[in-house]
Amino acid sequence: MKLSISTKLFVAVLAGVLLVILSMGLATSWSFGRGFLGYINEQALERMAPVLPRLSSAYAREGSWDFLRNQPDRWFEIMRPEPGEDPLKNDMRTPMASDLTGALFRIALLDKDMHRVTGYPAIGNDALVRPIEVAGKTVGWLAVSPFQSVTEAGGERFQQYQFRTSLVMGLFSLLMAMLIAWWIARALLEPVKRVAAATHRLASGDYASRVAVASNDEVGQLARDFNQLAYTLERNEKMRREFMADVSHELRTPLSILRGELEAIEDGVRSLNPGTMKSLLGEVGMLSKLVDDLYELSLADIGALTYRKSPCVLNQLLENSVAMYQERFNARQLHVALDLPRQPVELLADANRLQQLFSNLLENAVRYTDVNGTLQISVGVERDWVRINFLDSGPGVSASQLPRLFERFYRAEQSRNRESGGAGLGLAICRSIALAHDGSLEADHSPLGGLWLTLCLPRSL
Repeated sequence: MKLSISTKLFVAVLAGVLLVILSMGLATSWSFGRGFLGYINEQALERMAPVLPRLSSAYAREGSWDFLRNQPDRWFEIMRPEPGEDPLKNDMRTPMASDLTGALFRIALLDKDMHRVTGYPAIGNDALVRPIEVAGKTVGWLAVSPFQSVTEAGGERFQQYQFRTSLVMGLFSLLMAMLIAWWIARALLEPVKRVAAATHRLASGDYASRVAVASNDEVGQLARDFNQLAYTLERNEKMRREFMADVSHELRTPLSILRGELEAIEDGVRSLNPGTMKSLLGEVGMLSKLVDDLYELSLADIGALTYRKSPCVLNQLLENSVAMYQERFNARQLHVALDLPRQPVELLADANRLQQLFSNLLENAVRYTDVNGTLQISVGVERDWVRINFLDSGPGVSASQLPRLFERFYRAEQSRNRESGGAGLGLAICRSIALAHDGSLEADHSPLGGLWLTLCLPRSL
């Protein structure tokens, strides 16, 4: 049978209280038997100590115990304490502490054969005895009955009273334990149950499941962590679905064009000429680039991209990249301002990967900057870092779109999308290359009206 955590906690608290009750009962019984009764019996033995020498003297003087037989007055005369025997009680009118517990009336005198002479008549085998010696010989015994043996009826009543009291207290403690366990199960375990139920829904695919946070303790932190986990899974699932939809869309478009062109050539609608071949090759090129970008991002995700870092000159890499795009800049009448330090800036990096990064950033600027626009590229050298800024003119992007620019397949449709736009993977690849070099790539609003991309790379030299 599977027990719930509430049942386990209830049983644990109940068992703990029962253990405490039993332990207290045993401790009380032991303390009463060995402590209180033992103390009273010790007081009786102390009461007998000063009587022993007086009985020895009396026996030596009389020669037998006949002078005490049937002589209760003389017996009590001998038993009466003399002045100075009790250092705390010198007043004859004040009884000794042992007499207050009835020790005087529980003492009996026995002859050498353990036969009663006088005193307490019901001396039993459990009596505590002390020898009376005269000239080195035992002539009698002084015996005292234990307190519990003479108070058997009262002790039984006391024991019954203690049992009833302990039973009432035990039942009350059990009731309190049940209430406490119920409160703990309700106040503390109920949030845990809610988290468990929400986890079950989350495992079933309900990523919108959330848990109400009602406290600031560990249970509340568990609820907050669960909500963050659910949000992350929901977001990742949404991104996965968007990614699959974007991939299928981006692949379907060039494939549809290729299929249409080929069917048109097959049906004789279009002739196979250099123009048609150029169109087909263009679609194949776009399809190949998309597949290559997806493959590169997949390798970056699993950390399988290879980087061969070696000393390289940043000035030369940027000049070569700008030179490769100069013809396209001229076609769109874009003014490019390249501001480089006079001294060559050396980096420990993969030159080919940085060249790919710069090419993607320049491609992004060519596609999404208005005609007759401006692109400014500047390099700032700090102690351990190199900061490279790419600022273009309008159009810009909204503040809500800035954090999403590096997501795969994301394109700011209204302001930065063009008919010649790519698949939206360029900036994602750029950031993966920057992170692989222990750097960063961030986006912000450009003072020129467009986008400001800041690439930070460690010098590591």
